[in-house]
Amino acid sequence: MVAEELPAPRDVIPHRDPFLFLTAVQELRPGVCAAGYWQLTGAETFFEGHFPDRPTLPGVLMCESVAQLGAYALLSTPEFAGRLALFGGIDGVRFRRQVLPGERLDLEVDLGRLSKLAGKGRGRASVGGETACECDLLFVFASA
Repeated sequence: MVAEELPAPRDVIPHRDPFLFLTAVQELRPGVCAAGYWQLTGAETFFEGHFPDRPTLPGVLMCESVAQLGAYALLSTPEFAGRLALFGGIDGVRFRRQVLPGERLDLEVDLGRLSKLAGKGRGRASVGGETACECDLLFVFASA
């Protein structure tokens, strides 16, 4: 599916401001993979303290934005719709680039093995084609 046909993230995943780190989804193969982005405005409050003289997107929030895209891909399937995907773990995380206020963080996720209880995925976040973060995600399902 392409962007024009896709619902807004808030219509698929349970996250809400100030913890919604997915602006839009551009491509989707439900239960398989997705691509989207998080447009940072620079007004996000975490930039004030991380770090006052050199605002930087916290790496853990990059991982969270990838996970939210993964949740979107999962919850877009009838089998998992209405479920709550929670972090079970994050492996193989590498931060390769600082992300600054106002930049657009492009996201992609490929889902791996899925069961009714848990699953795995691999994600990447980048700015202008330059990798900022890579991570392997493990998630478990809870009732929403």
